[in-house]
Amino acid sequence: MELSFEQLKSMVVFAQVIEQGSLSAAAKHIGLSRAVVSYHIKKLESQLGIKLLNRSTRSITLTEAGSEYYQRCKVIVEQALAANQQIENLKNNPTGLIKITCPMNVGLHAIVPALNAFAKIYPNIQLDVNLSDEVVNIIKEGFDIAIRGAELADSGLQATKLSTLNTCLCAAPEYLQKYGRPTTPAQLTAHQWILYKLAPTTLELKKGSRSYSVKLKGNISTNNAAARTAFVEGGHGLGRIPSYDALPKIKSGRLIQLLSEYQFNDIEVYAVFPPGAAESKKLRLLIDYLKNYFKKGQQGLN
Repeated sequence: MELSFEQLKSMVVFAQVIEQGSLSAAAKHIGLSRAVVSYHIKKLESQLGIKLLNRSTRSITLTEAGSEYYQRCKVIVEQALAANQQIENLKNNPTGLIKITCPMNVGLHAIVPALNAFAKIYPNIQLDVNLSDEVVNIIKEGFDIAIRGAELADSGLQATKLSTLNTCLCAAPEYLQKYGRPTTPAQLTAHQWILYKLAPTTLELKKGSRSYSVKLKGNISTNNAAARTAFVEGGHGLGRIPSYDALPKIKSGRLIQLLSEYQFNDIEVYAVFPPGAAESKKLRLLIDYLKNYFKKGQQGLN
């Protein structure tokens, strides 16, 4: 016998009649009229082909079949209540897994420290953090959220800005001694660059009201931001490097900042996620936490 939605509803009504002790009490408890409750009981008995209740003007009693059937119906009601309670618990004390993909360099310098602090506040949320500079299909690969340093290109996803990534134009002292130090945007075209495959090959600069566009070329390219910094530090060319990575090396003298009087287009860092995913309490908590974390400048991207 197949179970219809209407029969499932009748089973819940039947269980409530037994729990409340009468049709009238059950009707009041579940917000139905007594006539509708009576209809469900009669229809259930008709579908099953067996009598479930003995009725009199003053009381109802279970038949033997009704008693056994009630035990099954009772489990349905209990499971439904447990499911609702579990959702309430998740809303107040979120649990479960969040699968994250993030670029390696920004992940190690900024996102992982943020997640480390997040995990201490919400120990019941599990984090699966995958560091890779490859742009993955988060829906196909089963990720809940991706950290990306570019505007959203896939209209099938949603995104929210987390922070702004500042960058520095740098070169190693060894490179500048050999090839000279560029002092204008026009001179940049004569230099070798360490090309980052996930970034544009055109560099945009501004100074006052003037804008400049420089086409980049170089013998070394990489899909890894940390490798780009290492090649620049090794004296193989110029590179546009995130400030959090460049500044310590500039202070130690391993890198030299170039054209600091010019402004570069900042890189906006986004949290990208599937449609509707932000309705998840745990994911909403993570996104809001990351926004506040970087807004306060804690191990931030600026």
